[in-house]
Amino acid sequence: MGSLSIITIILIAANVIISMKGFNDFAFFEKYKFNIAAIRKGEYIRLFTSAFLHVNTMHLFFNMFTLFFFAEVIIQTAGTTAFLLIYLVSLLVGNLLSYHFHKNEYYYSAVGASGAVTGVLYSAILFYPNMGLYLFFIPIEIPAWIFGILYLMYSIYGMKKQLGNIGHDAHFGGAAAGYVVTLLIAPYLFQEQLWIILLLAVPIVILFVMQRSGNL
Repeated sequence: MGSLSIITIILIAANVIISMKGFNDFAFFEKYKFNIAAIRKGEYIRLFTSAFLHVNTMHLFFNMFTLFFFAEVIIQTAGTTAFLLIYLVSLLVGNLLSYHFHKNEYYYSAVGASGAVTGVLYSAILFYPNMGLYLFFIPIEIPAWIFGILYLMYSIYGMKKQLGNIGHDAHFGGAAAGYVVTLLIAPYLFQEQLWIILLLAVPIVILFVMQRSGNL
């Protein structure tokens, strides 16, 4: 993979520094976390700032660990500007989808870079669909495109069943944004792996249909 690019170092450092501040400063954490009531009052900055806060060190570690590995895949393949665009759009779309599904739950709060990081991961999957990934600690390597489909289907299930203290909707929104932005900046992928692009779109279509039909 080589040395880390400066933008990856900056993003990881920002996440670590801001998260550590939040760990030790409750007022700071409460001011910048994702919160429906506050956002509905006009505090839209939380849609961005919440993605640099984390619940605990383990939450922070897993997000940064994933970013550490997949950021360079995108940067070396598509460039720094494309990577940053994917990261930021995925961050915002993930939080906007979360807002959409929870807009009437004034108490709902969330933090974490998971939407942005999942968008980066899904971009990497589009560029390298056959790279090996591991799913939920199962010690069997599977092709990345299969991982992508299974993960999004799990996210839909998690959204429907409200599983755990996890922002499944933000994960899904980030992944969908990473998918769309990657195809916009690298349309040649349609010629190289159209069938994989179509398969990865299936969970996105399923979510749309479920939401429109009131089954989510």
